[in-house]
Amino acid sequence: MSQTTLDLSFFHLLASNGSLAAAARELGVTPPAVSKRLSALEARLGVRLINRTTRSMSLTSDGELYFSQAARILTQIEELEQSISNRRSTPKGLIRVHASLGFGRRHIGPALAAFYALYPEVEIQLEISDHPVDLASHAFDLSIRFGTLPDAALHARKIASNRRLLCASPIYLEKHGTPQRLTDLQKHNCIFLRQNETTHGVWSFTNGGREQNIKIRGALGCNDGEVALNWALDGYGILLRAEWDIARYVRSGRLRLVLEDQTPTRADVYAVYPQQLHMSARVRRLIDFLVERFKHIDHLESAALR
Repeated sequence: MSQTTLDLSFFHLLASNGSLAAAARELGVTPPAVSKRLSALEARLGVRLINRTTRSMSLTSDGELYFSQAARILTQIEELEQSISNRRSTPKGLIRVHASLGFGRRHIGPALAAFYALYPEVEIQLEISDHPVDLASHAFDLSIRFGTLPDAALHARKIASNRRLLCASPIYLEKHGTPQRLTDLQKHNCIFLRQNETTHGVWSFTNGGREQNIKIRGALGCNDGEVALNWALDGYGILLRAEWDIARYVRSGRLRLVLEDQTPTRADVYAVYPQQLHMSARVRRLIDFLVERFKHIDHLESAALR
């Protein structure tokens, strides 16, 4: 342990006990030895930390600051060591998770069940909703979110890539034609999926590092991805959807990709958690599990589409 850490521990113990004699008893040394060590610490820092008389002692303003920061740093060190120690232990305890409706139902729910099967000492509570929640006030350990992270008070780790693609059924394309450029979308019936804070009626594309927003039109809009996908399968319009949701239908021929040379703005999937020095071992293990699991999420296999 470094001298600085030893000094922090010593001063924290001394200030917590409130007297040289009490600190000496806990350390198993004499009061003069404690006084000598305190003087050496003050000399090293170049400030007085404690005002002391024969009967009492009190912290100076510098002493108050040193004590409060010592407490914080020592707690962080303890948490770090506990975290490292727990990395090899079996996860146990409650994990509260929030996820969006479609992805939560289709992917996160089964993933959490698989995690529980591996670690039966955990308890998992999943809440599915497309309304953003405040993690701290709702006591969530983890939230599964798409796209950029708007809150600097949160940390995030990417758990899955989310390449989005434009598609439509052969029925629709044979009847209405296939768009050749982005502006052609304005002449088509586009199925709009509204989720969270997305701007209604606008699809965003990033081509050559330049973002382009296209105002679309369409008679059908919904906040549920499965409903929107079924509308596209039934030939009601063009849909912008995650690759993993449409891959099997593209392979089977029920959907065709359109405007494959265009790049819709990505909305990668993140595990979001409150900002803190060290998360619990069980939450860390769950995030690692999700990252590994979603390496195998469904993608189109054709190299030409990658």
